[in-house]
Amino acid sequence: MNHLFLHCRPGFEKECAAEITERAAELGQYGYIKTQESSAYVLFVTHEPEGARHLVQNLPFHELIFVRQWFAAAPIVTHLPPEDRVTPLLAVAETFPAVRELVVETPDSNAGKELSTLGRKLASPFVRALRQTGCVQAQAPWFLHLVLLSGQRAYIGISPVNNRAPWPMGILRLRQPKGAPSRATLKLEEAWHYFIPADEWDQRLANGMHAVDLGAAPGGWTWQLVQRGMFVEAVDNGPMAQELMDTGLVTHQRVDGFSYRPDKPVHWLVCDIADIPARVASLISDWALEGYCREAVFNLKLPMKQRYAQVKQLAERMGERFDAAGLDVELRFKQLYHDREEVTGHLRVF
Repeated sequence: MNHLFLHCRPGFEKECAAEITERAAELGQYGYIKTQESSAYVLFVTHEPEGARHLVQNLPFHELIFVRQWFAAAPIVTHLPPEDRVTPLLAVAETFPAVRELVVETPDSNAGKELSTLGRKLASPFVRALRQTGCVQAQAPWFLHLVLLSGQRAYIGISPVNNRAPWPMGILRLRQPKGAPSRATLKLEEAWHYFIPADEWDQRLANGMHAVDLGAAPGGWTWQLVQRGMFVEAVDNGPMAQELMDTGLVTHQRVDGFSYRPDKPVHWLVCDIADIPARVASLISDWALEGYCREAVFNLKLPMKQRYAQVKQLAERMGERFDAAGLDVELRFKQLYHDREEVTGHLRVF
């Protein structure tokens, strides 16, 4: 398998392509990119016959920033007959190792969304055929992916159970909570799902913790903290939602987020300040180095060009500061589904 299929945010194909090209080269895998603007996916075709499979097994998925989901694929399947699409797809699937289950996907584009109904209709008969031929095994270490590009064209391939996004297309579908003062609340909720294992939520997002929300107004991220029973210092010159203030868990500090520091260290720092990314990255680093927080979630608003290079440079700069101070941290970045022209960072101090 030498085709690596990569889901990404529409409009960020160049960033996804730049990232996978660089990261693959680090593992000695070289190839070329096939993509179209706003297609919401990238194909990386490796020179080695099994290069794509090598990458999904050896490149840690959680380190990728602009890749939402991936799988090692066979060459594109074309001319799928409308009366029987399952048979030619099954013929390809039988050349793969056994899989745990099937994931039917489409690119996250307008064209892709129009194919979602067809994908749902195709899923059941395809799964039945896979089971009848023994391709599905309960403890298999692979997932089978099917991405429809049209009614007649599709990519099919596999991803490791333990080295992939846990959601189809890498998209965590969240519903806007009733009572949250802004849709920005979903960005923090998604970040927690992505960066913090579910079995650690009660420990790391515990009732009674103290948090600071920089750039808080009107309170989308503060709302998430309050839902976890945390005491929040909401820092913003703008107004906060009155419902949040009425909880008794929120104190509103009408000061500049870049100059504010708490009286005592807090468990959580969250920051959604719209400013140049270098300034925000420096602010988060300062908080960690000064011992003011244990964990942080923050957004970096990206420039129009060289977005992957910018994030990589800022991550390296932050890492250098932590290394120089001897601070043991985990620092990760991801462009989440609810992000737009930004990426979300997570910092944990040990």
